[in-house]
Amino acid sequence: MTITTSTLTKAAGISAATAGAIFVGVQIKHPAFTVQAFTDGISWHVRSIAKLVMSGLALAGLAGMYFSQRRRLGKLGLVGYAVFTVGYLLMSVVESIAAFVLPGEADSRPGYVNDVLRAAAGMKTAGDIGAMQTLLNAMGGAYVAGGLLFGIALFRARVLARWAAALLVAGAVGIAALKFLPASFDRPMAVPTGIALIGLGVSLWRTQRATAAAATAPAAASRAAVAAGR
Repeated sequence: MTITTSTLTKAAGISAATAGAIFVGVQIKHPAFTVQAFTDGISWHVRSIAKLVMSGLALAGLAGMYFSQRRRLGKLGLVGYAVFTVGYLLMSVVESIAAFVLPGEADSRPGYVNDVLRAAAGMKTAGDIGAMQTLLNAMGGAYVAGGLLFGIALFRARVLARWAAALLVAGAVGIAALKFLPASFDRPMAVPTGIALIGLGVSLWRTQRATAAAATAPAAASRAAVAAGR
């Protein structure tokens, strides 16, 4: 199988759509942000690993979206892509810590783990969690700003599904508004971003498929003409 730019772009579309589906899935019946829920069973561990995988797939999807239409996205698209990428990279770090570091700390430092979980949910902590608070703040800021800017750039570019780009913007605004909303809004506010990634991923795959078909049509017609003239 020959790996072409078209193949990579279609794979990026599938990656983005899969990332969106995982992100929506992990919101369903999400356990509470408490150390008791964190240590009760494997739900938290599995979800953290799923989010880690999602982050990697989202990074591949974003790369495909940007590089397939970078001229139309312009400077705003470049900035949005770069910031959004940083947000997902930091998210992968946070989820790696949640999956492989915090479980080992839960028994010996339950208060610290509980505070980290509360900080991740945007709630006040009882103690100082040090660098983790900086990491969480940086991740949240880059994720919201990147989603907002990249979504606007995609909407203006008019290449991928505009409803999905608009939903990406709405999702970023919704997440930013969580600090002013009750905790019950945490899970529902994450869903629009997941659906946006699904829509953008499918749109990228379809757009690239149509472009590839259009590019091969003249060559097929030429071969048919040559065959007919023999």
